[in-house]
Amino acid sequence: MQESSLSLSTSGLLTGWYCVRTRPKGEHIAARSVQQFAHVEQVFCPRIRFEKPTLRGKVWFVEALFPGYFFAYFDLEKDLRVVNASPSVSGVLRFADFYPQIHSDYISELRGEFPDEEGSVRVIRPGISPGDEVVVTEGAMKGLKTVVTRLLSSGDRIAVLLDWLGQEREAEVQLRSVSRPVDIRQEIR
Repeated sequence: MQESSLSLSTSGLLTGWYCVRTRPKGEHIAARSVQQFAHVEQVFCPRIRFEKPTLRGKVWFVEALFPGYFFAYFDLEKDLRVVNASPSVSGVLRFADFYPQIHSDYISELRGEFPDEEGSVRVIRPGISPGDEVVVTEGAMKGLKTVVTRLLSSGDRIAVLLDWLGQEREAEVQLRSVSRPVDIRQEIR
């Protein structure tokens, strides 16, 4: 008789935090459905809110910190089938027959970075300082890459360096009309 690859002689070794795959842009919906459908009490789906330049100007977006994934604490042997069958879930992350557990310390550290309220979102505001490369997102200079030379005392304007008619000139622009061309997930720490 062949034993299941999930069965262990010691009970409780399969209970822990697992990474669950979801449909794109539906991480929070899948996390909620695992709680309700699979009766898993502990799920963690960290989400961030950030501004991103678009054709319409800067727009606020809410996305999962880990796109396509969230974390759930459950007994793999007892709850795997019902977690996999939950709406919006693609499956529990695995490598062949191995389901890696995420250590509780990592989840605790991540939870410490996010607000305590369930379903809350962490707002990411990237700081701009002199010497940073920025892209102008509004106005006549839209799309222009330039360098910040200084922050002005009012706090809502910055000075940038422009190459104008063969000479370098400093110009003032509103802080909200520029953005840094970096991945917002790098700004979390």
